[in-house]
Amino acid sequence: MTQQNALENPWVMRRLRVAIDAPLAASFDYLAPADVTGDDVGCRVVVPFGSGRRVGLILAVLPLHDQSDSSAPDSAKLKSAETILRDLPPVPQDWVDLCLFAASYYQAAPGEALLQAIPTGLRKPDPIKRRSIKAKSIEANAVVSRPALTTGQSAVLSDLLPRMQGYSANLLFGVTGSGKTEVYLRLIEAVLAAGQQVLLLVPEINLTPLLEARVVERFSSTPVVSLHSEVTEAARARYFAAALTGEARIVIGTRLAVFTPMPDLGLIIVDEEHDPAYKQLEGMRYHARDLAVWRARQRQIPIVLGSATPSPESWSNVQSGRYQRLDLPERAHADAVLPTVTLLDTRRLTLDEGMSSALLDTLAQGLAAGEQSLLFINRRGYAPVLTCTACGWVSNCRRCAAHRVVHRLDRTLRCHHCGDTSPIPKQCPDCGNADLRPLGRGTQRIEEALQKHFPQARILRVDRDVATTRKQWEALEAKIRSRDVDILVGTQMLAKGHDFPALTRVCVVGADAGLFAADWRAPERLFAQLMQVAGRAGRAAHPGHVIVQTEHPEHPLYQCLLRHDVPAFLALELTERQRAGFPPYASQAIVRAEAKQLDTVLVFLKRIRSLVSADLHPEVFIYDPVPMRMVKLAGRERAQLLIESPSRIALQNFLNDWLPQISAGRGMTRGAAPGGVRWGIEVDPLEC
Repeated sequence: MTQQNALENPWVMRRLRVAIDAPLAASFDYLAPADVTGDDVGCRVVVPFGSGRRVGLILAVLPLHDQSDSSAPDSAKLKSAETILRDLPPVPQDWVDLCLFAASYYQAAPGEALLQAIPTGLRKPDPIKRRSIKAKSIEANAVVSRPALTTGQSAVLSDLLPRMQGYSANLLFGVTGSGKTEVYLRLIEAVLAAGQQVLLLVPEINLTPLLEARVVERFSSTPVVSLHSEVTEAARARYFAAALTGEARIVIGTRLAVFTPMPDLGLIIVDEEHDPAYKQLEGMRYHARDLAVWRARQRQIPIVLGSATPSPESWSNVQSGRYQRLDLPERAHADAVLPTVTLLDTRRLTLDEGMSSALLDTLAQGLAAGEQSLLFINRRGYAPVLTCTACGWVSNCRRCAAHRVVHRLDRTLRCHHCGDTSPIPKQCPDCGNADLRPLGRGTQRIEEALQKHFPQARILRVDRDVATTRKQWEALEAKIRSRDVDILVGTQMLAKGHDFPALTRVCVVGADAGLFAADWRAPERLFAQLMQVAGRAGRAAHPGHVIVQTEHPEHPLYQCLLRHDVPAFLALELTERQRAGFPPYASQAIVRAEAKQLDTVLVFLKRIRSLVSADLHPEVFIYDPVPMRMVKLAGRERAQLLIESPSRIALQNFLNDWLPQISAGRGMTRGAAPGGVRWGIEVDPLEC
C-alpha cells in the first residue's frame, strides 16, 4: 500500500514509534509498512532520517489516528518506514526496559542507549547472515577434572546454591588465589542444568583468555561467546544474535556485554567488581557493575560480585544489608599462603634507578632459586619528562596540560593523553643546550637498569606499549607460563586476575604518588592495586614475598597492606568519606565542558548554573565552575561544574528539570553551545 493510499484509508494504516541513535530525548513516528504486526515491536527497522537512512528500533505499533493520544503527529507529515528487519527475533521487553533505565539514570538519550547497545553490524540496513555458534570442544580423550573444594568454597556454595531462584546480590570477598573462579564455575554448572543462561563480566580484555579457557574446558559441549572490543564487527553481531536467540548459553564480556539480550538469563557474575574499567567514559557514561545489579533485580535472579579488594560502595551495601557478604579467607592451593609484606623505608637509602639494594638482593635470590619475580611500576615509557639542565625547558605537550613521556626505544616524546608524538630533540629547543636529561622512571628505564644488574636474566616488560592487542598479551602470557621469563617488569596489566605459579617475589617502586593525589579516590585505587599485585606472589607451593618501597611506611594504607587487612582499610576509607560527604554518602553528577578558550567555558558553566532556582531544589548543591585538573586536552581547554545531593532521587529530579533548559528544551544531555563549547554530563562520576 502506498503512502497516498494509506492516507485515503487512515484506519487501515498504522504508525511506528521508532528509537533512533541521536542525542535527542524524543522518539520518531513513521508510517508503518503494510505487513506490520504487533509482533514487530522490538525489531529493527530501516527508516529515512535527515538526508540519509538509519536503522532504528520499533518501540510501539500504534494506530495512525488515535483520538486518545494528544501527542499523535499529523499523518500527512509522516515519512514511510522502508523495511522491517525480521532476520532476528525481536529484542525482549526487559532488554528495552534495561536500556531505557540506563538512559534515564545516566541522563542519556533513549535512542542512543538502545541503538548503541546493539552491535554496529546490526545497525546497517542489510539483514545479517546468521551462522550457528558451535561449542568449542576440547579433545575427545581429555578428562575434565573438577578440583576438590576448599572448606571456604563449600561454605559459600552451600549458602548460594539454595538461593539461586530469585534475586539476591552477593559480594564474594575472597583473598587473592582463594579460588573464586571455581565458585563461579560451580554456580554456572547449576544454572546451565536448570536450562538457563549465564552472563560473566570481566573488566578488561586481557583477563578474558584464561577465564574463557577454563569455562570452555569445564563446559565443552556448551556454546560460549565472548563480547569485547577486539571481537570483529561481524562476529560481534553473530554472538549478539546467538545470545538473543538463546543459542549461546554463556556470555563472557567486558562492560558493554551487560546490555546483551538473554531471554533465559539465570545468573550474572561480575568479576573484579571494584575495577574502574567497568565505567564507560564516552557517550552514555554508565557503570556496568551497577547496571548488572539493576538487571539482576529486574529479572529476579542472583548476582555475584567477586573481588579480593571490594569497592567502598559495595562494602557499604554489605553494611546496609543490600548485599550479602560471602568470604573466602584462605588460598585454594593446599600449600599456598598469603605472601609476607615488607615495607622498605627509602628515606635514608641510596637508590639505583629508584631501586634499593635490598630490592635488588630479593630479585637476585629469586633468580638463584629459579623462581620468577615481578617488579611493579605503574608508569610506562622510559621517563615521565625530559628536561634541559641549562634553562629548565621540559617536554610539555603542545596540546595538553601534561608532559610528553620519553620513549627511548623508538626515540620519541609521546603524550599519553592525546598521542602527540615527536622525535627526542638532540638539543634544547629553547637554548640549544645538548645536555637533556630524563627525570623519573618508567618501565623501559627499569628494564634497562635490571638488564645491567642481571645480564644473565631473561627479563620481560609487560605494558600497553608491548601488549596492545589480545593476541600480543596471549603470546606474553604463554611465555611467562612456560617459565621462559625470570623477571617481569610490568604495570597494572599484571596486577589482577593472573595466576603464575612460579612467581614468588613482587617488588613495588613508585607507589607513594598515589597517597597524595588530588583525586579523593586515589587511595582506594592504590590500595586495591597493591593488594592485587601482591596477590600474584606465592599462589602455589612456594611462599611469596612482597617488598614495597616507600617514604611513608607509617601511613595507614601501608599498615593495612602489611596485615592484608582489607576490611580495616575500607572502614577507614568509608569513615573519611562520610565525614567529607563523598559517595556513597552523597550522589554526584558533573557537567564537563570544553572550548578553545577557558574563559568561554567558564562563562557557559556560570550561565547554566543559574538556570534553575536553588529554592526549587533545596537538597541539591551546585558548586562554582572550576578548571579541570588537566585543564587542556588535545588543544581544548576544559572546566567542570559539580552537582551534589545527599539524596539520589533529589539529584535526578534536579537533572530532569535542569538539562532540558540547557539544551533549549530539546532534551539533549550533551552537545554544542555558542562559542564552540562542547558539553556533556556524567552521573556518578569516578573522577571529580
